[in-house]
Amino acid sequence: MKKTFIYTACIAFFGFFSLTTFAQNVAVIDTQAAILQTQVAQDAFKALEEESEYASMVEDAKELQAERQSLAETLQKDAETLSNEEIAELQKDIQEKSTDLEFVLGKIQARQNETVQAVATQLNPAMMQIINDLIVAKKIQLLLGADKALYFDGSVSITQQVTDALDGAAVAESETD
Repeated sequence: MKKTFIYTACIAFFGFFSLTTFAQNVAVIDTQAAILQTQVAQDAFKALEEESEYASMVEDAKELQAERQSLAETLQKDAETLSNEEIAELQKDIQEKSTDLEFVLGKIQARQNETVQAVATQLNPAMMQIINDLIVAKKIQLLLGADKALYFDGSVSITQQVTDALDGAAVAESETD
């Protein structure tokens, strides 16, 4: 078993170097980061934060967190002087605040995910064209997703170039409208 593992590891190691021999122009991209770093995404999240319903959920979450923290501090500070019933009631209140907070945070996360999805849907066609153009221009032979690479030198990343090109395309599009 140990020999099989060592043999497989050696083949993978040499296979990796053989791959790099064939693919001299390797690049890595984090498509999600490329999209989320654009001005379009930043504007979308700013608009989300300004929505009254979303802002209300964020405020509710802050209040629930503060109330839960206050109850936990009271319990910790006064635990020796409280009766078992009072301790149980405080613990119940803390649990209820935690459950309510988790629910509100779930709703906030869902709204953020919707925003990410909307921005990705809007920018994906342009991003794919930009990536294809960069593959041709840089003569990229192997393009890896950043989440799939075990290690990469930042110099092989085209993420920022894609973000810049997406921002440039958005500016050009807004000027033609």
